[in-house]
Amino acid sequence: MRFETSTIKDIAKALGLSTSTVSRALRDRYEISEETKKLVLAYAEKVNYRANPIARSLKERRSYSIGIIVSEIANNFFSQVINGIEAIAYDRGYHVIISQSHESYKQEKLNVEHLASRSIDGLLIALSSETQDIDYLRNLYGKGLPIVFFDRVPEDFETHKVIANNFKGAFDATEHLILSGKRTIAHLTNSENLSITRERLKGYQAALAKYNIGFEPELVKYCQHGGMHSAELEQAVKELLPLNPDGIFISSDRLTTGCIMAMKKTNPGVAHKIAIAGFTNSNLVELFSPSLTSVKQPAFEMGQVATELLISMIEAKRPVTEFETKVLDTELVRMQKPLGNRFL
Repeated sequence: MRFETSTIKDIAKALGLSTSTVSRALRDRYEISEETKKLVLAYAEKVNYRANPIARSLKERRSYSIGIIVSEIANNFFSQVINGIEAIAYDRGYHVIISQSHESYKQEKLNVEHLASRSIDGLLIALSSETQDIDYLRNLYGKGLPIVFFDRVPEDFETHKVIANNFKGAFDATEHLILSGKRTIAHLTNSENLSITRERLKGYQAALAKYNIGFEPELVKYCQHGGMHSAELEQAVKELLPLNPDGIFISSDRLTTGCIMAMKKTNPGVAHKIAIAGFTNSNLVELFSPSLTSVKQPAFEMGQVATELLISMIEAKRPVTEFETKVLDTELVRMQKPLGNRFL
């Protein structure tokens, strides 16, 4: 049985009005009397009338949909960003279509091109850890597709970008470990391709330099897939532990939570002796064992700001030529569990 909905023509026929009058009444146009508007709206509610989004998009040449590309929806940070995106998008009359790259350039490119073929009005994207060539995005952007980058952004792409203050977040976390008495501080991080990796590495190095601690490259371990592959993460931990670090600064959500599990699996006796500070937006940080000091990003706000910027591009009457990079502050949340005689 085919589901059928009432149309403007059905309402017009039932009320003995023209379709144009019904259409204007539904849009609350000034030229329609209040009495007629009430009549039309009451009948529309009675028959459960809903505007046809396909007809609307054909008429206005817009789909009222926004594409989103993230590495993984299950990631605490990205799930919170998506919540922020949806909060703004739905309020402004847009639907969102979410795709995951799984840190794969090939998957990212396929997803973006599929979304573009479905006539999305704009794209919000955090680049995958494998992505180096963004010519495919330049091509779509050059053809008129509005694009806003967030979190993981390219350097040489003229559009709006929304990021966290990665340098300060990394500096604060590393300084916290140093002030807690740590001197051999390792750094577990993402792919070297990513902007967040470079910015957080600089923050880590700056904190070491401030306290006259030499930077040792062997204490930095890169996970090209950001902890999505457990074997890769476990290998990085196995390479770090023989260097006897007394602290580890970790640069991303999945790596931070995954590192604790990898340490317990690799060397349970050592796991509780190493202080950890890392980026994570998990709401369960207080349950982690060993405890960790976390750097929280304003993920929800990042999603909101990025969406506002994208919609401003979509709805602009003229081509947008001036862009900005919004930098949002992070928050250092110190753990309250004592380690020895000190709180970290």
